Amino acid sequence: MTSIKERSYVIVGGGVFGTSTALHLKKQFPDAEVTLVDRDAFDAPHRVAASWDWNKVVRADYRDPVCFLFRIQDCRLALEAQDAWRAEEPWKPFYHGSGVYWISRTGFAQAVLDNYAALGRPTEGKLFALPVAEARARYGGVFDEADYTGVENVLVNTTSGWADAKGALRAASEHAASLGVRFVAAEVASLVFDDNGACIGLRTADGQTHVAAHTILSTGAFTPKLLEGVADATGKHGFRVGDRVIAAGTTTGLAKLDDEAAKIYAQMPVCIQENPPERGASNGTLPLNEDNMMKWWGQYLFTNMQTMPSGCQISAPPASADYAQWSVPDSLVQDVEFANRATFGKRGEAWKITQHRICWDAVTPSEDFIISPHPASKGLYVATCGSFHGWKFFPIIGDYVVQMLEGTLEPDLRDRWAWDREIPDPLKNVVWPRKELKDLI
Repeated sequence: MTSIKERSYVIVGGGVFGTSTALHLKKQFPDAEVTLVDRDAFDAPHRVAASWDWNKVVRADYRDPVCFLFRIQDCRLALEAQDAWRAEEPWKPFYHGSGVYWISRTGFAQAVLDNYAALGRPTEGKLFALPVAEARARYGGVFDEADYTGVENVLVNTTSGWADAKGALRAASEHAASLGVRFVAAEVASLVFDDNGACIGLRTADGQTHVAAHTILSTGAFTPKLLEGVADATGKHGFRVGDRVIAAGTTTGLAKLDDEAAKIYAQMPVCIQENPPERGASNGTLPLNEDNMMKWWGQYLFTNMQTMPSGCQISAPPASADYAQWSVPDSLVQDVEFANRATFGKRGEAWKITQHRICWDAVTPSEDFIISPHPASKGLYVATCGSFHGWKFFPIIGDYVVQMLEGTLEPDLRDRWAWDREIPDPLKNVVWPRKELKDLI
């Protein structure tokens, strides 16, 4: 085999982590060979990536729970990402600073204000912890019928908002291609290793081999199944994700508002409602897009457990090419309807929610990403696990992946995002699947 160029990279997965990494590699190393392999073309009308969506929340509202690592560091990185969304190409055209309205039963509002203050970010006139009675009157009273049971204060953060997800993903992919990133639409069949066990690329289902000095898995919910197959093929248990990662699903739906209703809700912010753990992490809604479509997400997080040939049990998306993302059972349709009622009460009764979709992501017990070398093989790296909050970091996360590849990642982040790190009790994490898909069908 001919020698492999040191500045060569093959990235598996064209979502937030993979596309951002490709962009930042070409920006920092223009002569690098960067290939991005994804099962879907970046201009496909629909994709299975969690990053592909109508719109996504862009926020920096983080606190510091006792049990997890949502520390002030997360707030800092999210603020860095927000700055890029507001001011930089290709992100700026897709960002909408609508504000975020948080209905929380856990003292969340003050914790966010404290984090902003600690980071030196001004909050006066921008962030508010409002009593429920005062909050109901904000934004023309559009949330006056929301469920405020057990809520003392509502966080209103006028500096947060949302972005056109599929538009931003496509624009970022096009920008990466203009910089010389090579995109390959293909299924990954296996990883390729040299005689010393180092990973030197991958082989696709059509028999093509893509060789590189660095192979980066940004494979989201497919990660556990992919690495399970690698472990079987090599006989090395150390490739498996173990308890580090689980594939989880949640459900979204859209309703088209008529012109009269659209005028009433045109200036509404994102609304997020935290739930008791037994109900799920959160539900909520995003503002109207250019087609007057309003989006909700349901509160249920669920697994799809499967027994692998090795006997290992893992959660993975359904095996169909599109993850069966449009085949949404009635119980999950009703879950999205519940989000509508919890947010708008009787106001939303006439809206017909359609275009339901199951979105799959990779979740860790701490909700921290994995951005790390894979210890089972030299040349293999993992950069994934958005844990349903990673999308907002799209403009900047690739820079941190490059720092990991270069060995310059700051120690705190290196340790937090490491493959081998302390794994907390996932049941103390509200963003952890507590239902099984087969029980919801």
